[in-house]
Amino acid sequence: MASTVPLESVAVAQAADQSSMIIESPATLDSLLSLPNPALYTTKDHRIYSAPSPALDPGPDDCIVHVRANGICGSDLHFWKSGAIGTCIVSSDYVLGHEAAGVVISAGSNVTHLRPGDRVAIEPGVPCEACANCTTGEYNLCPTVVFSGAPPFHGSIRRFHVHRARYLHKIPSSLTFSDGALLEPLSVVLHAFERAPTRLGEPVLVCGAGPIGLIALAVARASGAFPLVITDVDASRLEFAKSFLPGCKTVLMGIDAPVKENVAAVVAVFETLAAPLPKVVYECTGVQSSVCVAAFACHRGGHLMVIGVGKDIMDGLPFMHLSLAEVCFFFHTERPDIRSIIDIW
Repeated sequence: MASTVPLESVAVAQAADQSSMIIESPATLDSLLSLPNPALYTTKDHRIYSAPSPALDPGPDDCIVHVRANGICGSDLHFWKSGAIGTCIVSSDYVLGHEAAGVVISAGSNVTHLRPGDRVAIEPGVPCEACANCTTGEYNLCPTVVFSGAPPFHGSIRRFHVHRARYLHKIPSSLTFSDGALLEPLSVVLHAFERAPTRLGEPVLVCGAGPIGLIALAVARASGAFPLVITDVDASRLEFAKSFLPGCKTVLMGIDAPVKENVAAVVAVFETLAAPLPKVVYECTGVQSSVCVAAFACHRGGHLMVIGVGKDIMDGLPFMHLSLAEVCFFFHTERPDIRSIIDIW
């Protein structure tokens, strides 16, 4: 077995692909497939290693994509470090990754809207298209979805990736491949905002200043929300949030502090701003203590949208507070609206 390599090494390798391998002609496209196809695997005993990808087996409805940029999601780290997210369990070695963009180098015989050379963003979930959820427009809830990078399905942190053409979306020349890879996490946040929308001029609380939390903060600002408050247990992340979106207010959470103490710190910030508690809170960590803070910091009658990925079972949530305060508890599963974002662009 190959030696373990850090995730950063694979990211650098894909960045090199992005900058140095320019698609110019059909001959160039054909020659690419003769190159090695390195991939990043994780294992059930929590190791990562680089090795050749499993053999590609495209069907008539599929394309082969030369991946030119791939994000590293928190879920990739969960699968590596914890070995599971809910019922998705790492039981054998598999390839990580689901935030990707690249160039089509081969299109199946049934594919009519894409051709070799097209630049595309990958929508990672491929539903069955036949169940009740799929046929009523809720294909993200398909119980048999094939999701890239969620075990047992191999992901896109590899040079070449096979994917159903219907879930590949052309990106304009104004977007880089890195931009294209970021469309997936952006679309995740937009789906959360569709389910629990904020309103112009109303305050918003975002719990967690990781990548998804920062995207939520940016979407809240673009929606006209004010003031914007974000929490985290890491002071450096909060400093970055202030530089990323000047004007936002930050609250450092105590890792070992009681929930009530952290809630009081959040409430104090809104009081200082002469603003009511937010009617919409976006919880972006999935950590139980943070979910509890979000629940108590939400305006009575408000909406709590949990975007973060957490434990399979949480048994310490403030059920009666949520009930008596009529806080609507929303959850979110993957619904990338990548096509809509590109159309707006």
